[in-house]
Amino acid sequence: MSENWRLGAVLSAVGAAVGLLAFYLFVTIYNPMIGVELAAGRPDEGIVVRYVFPLLGYVAITAGVLWLLSLYGFLTRERWAWPLGLTAGTLSLLAGWFPMMPALSRGVAPVTMAVFLPNLILWFGLLWVRRIDWRLGALAFAAGLAFVLSFMSGVAAFNKMNVTAGKGTLNGMFVMVQQINWWGSAAWAVFIVTMLSGKPWARIVGLGAGLMACYGGYPVGILTMSEMGRFSLFMPSPLLSTALVVILLLPATRKLLAGQSVPQ
Repeated sequence: MSENWRLGAVLSAVGAAVGLLAFYLFVTIYNPMIGVELAAGRPDEGIVVRYVFPLLGYVAITAGVLWLLSLYGFLTRERWAWPLGLTAGTLSLLAGWFPMMPALSRGVAPVTMAVFLPNLILWFGLLWVRRIDWRLGALAFAAGLAFVLSFMSGVAAFNKMNVTAGKGTLNGMFVMVQQINWWGSAAWAVFIVTMLSGKPWARIVGLGAGLMACYGGYPVGILTMSEMGRFSLFMPSPLLSTALVVILLLPATRKLLAGQSVPQ
């Protein structure tokens, strides 16, 4: 399986630079964003920022380190450079995407777009470094959406479990599914990288990721809709994950994934 080593090195170098930028951005927006939420009369959202932003900052910084390792791998023509870069790009997309949401909802400049957009380009650029079947690319893109949505469901559950503190079963529901959504999100990230790397067990990881997202999303989604009388933002994650589970169970998908050559 041929690779464009030079292009891979260039993309990894850019990714590493964006990783440094991400470190600076998270340092500068952390406390101001908490202040924005408090000024808006949403101390619950302030708690979300206080705990979730650092987590995403750690993810962004780690992704920057992985981009550097990927750069070294491309320069020395190592087969592991490509999946490592893909991992870095996938993590960076999540780290850059979610902080834009509270910023946009408060009319604040979404500065982490400077992390998200470059890494989106880099992620697709890596698909040119090592050419893959377009069907795998489409499946990876859909799984990427599930990856982000599952994480966002976990954030929403984190907010809800703080708001419903002391409300018995309702609070217990949000507490129990909060980490389940994040574990499902992590499993989707693993699926994306292992599937595009041709690992034979990737499909099972994807099925597990989808089931985790369903367990985490459907109970609170249905409960929230019954309370609000309208569509719940908890629902897109389990709905998309359900669709992906069905796709992964199709004989055609099994044949597609089983027919990949595993890079050595």
